[in-house]
Amino acid sequence: MKVKFIGTGSGITSLNRHHSSFIISSANSNILVDCGDGISSALLKQNIYFNSISSILISHLHADHYCGLPSLITQMKLIKRTEPLSIFVHSSLLDFIKDFILHSYIFTQKLGFDLIFFPFEIDSKVLISGNIKFISKNNSHLEKYKIYDIKNRLSFVSLSFFFEDGQNTAIYTGDIGNENDLFLFSKKVDWFITETTHIKLKNLAENFEKINPTKFILTHIEDGLEENLKQLIESLQSKQANKILIAYDGFELSKV
Repeated sequence: MKVKFIGTGSGITSLNRHHSSFIISSANSNILVDCGDGISSALLKQNIYFNSISSILISHLHADHYCGLPSLITQMKLIKRTEPLSIFVHSSLLDFIKDFILHSYIFTQKLGFDLIFFPFEIDSKVLISGNIKFISKNNSHLEKYKIYDIKNRLSFVSLSFFFEDGQNTAIYTGDIGNENDLFLFSKKVDWFITETTHIKLKNLAENFEKINPTKFILTHIEDGLEENLKQLIESLQSKQANKILIAYDGFELSKV
C-alpha cells in the first residue's frame, strides 16, 4: 500500500495547501479519498494523470471534501477517458451525489465512460479494487448541525475508515467531532492519519500513546498551525516524536 497526499489543508482555502485528499495505491489501483474544491488543480500539481484514478471514496458532504467531484469527472471527459470510474459513497448520500452530478450537466450518455456507484453501509467490509478493503464507522463531526435540519432532509454521516491491503493497514479519522472519535477502531495500525482542525492539539498529544501506531500522520492543517504542531512534537519524548509526521501536499507513505 502507498499513500500520496494530494491536499493537506483545512476547510479554509489556502495558497500553501489544497483541501484534504489523498490517494491510496495498491495492486494497480488508485483510490482518491475525498475530492474537495480545487481537486483537479491539486492533482495536476502532483503530476497525477486524472485517468489513473480508478475509484473515488467520499467521507462526508462538507464542501472541502466532495464538491470538486463534478469538475474532476468533467476533466476526465475532456481528456477522453474510456475506463469506468467507481464512486463509493454511504448509501444515505447516494441519491444526492447522483443529483449533484446530474445538476452539473454531466450526462452519462455523453461521458464516454461509465460511472459505477457503490453504496455501502457502516461497519460493512467493502472491497474497493484489487486487494484494498475498508470498513467505515460514523463519527460525531456533523452531530452539532442536527438542530438546523428542521425538515429532516440531511444525512449526518461523517465517516472514519480502516483500510487494509494484506500488507499494510491505515486508519483515516476523516473530520471528527471530539477525541473519542480517535478510538472508533480498536486496531493497531501502520499508519494513523488524523486531522488537526477539529480537535485540540493537547488532546492529540494526550491520546497519541494510547493509539500507538507505527506512524501518526497529521493532516487537515490550517495556515499558521504547523509551527504549533512542530512544538507539540518537540514536547514529546524523542522516541515517540519520531513516530509523528506532519503531512504536506505531495507527501508519501510507502510500504512499511
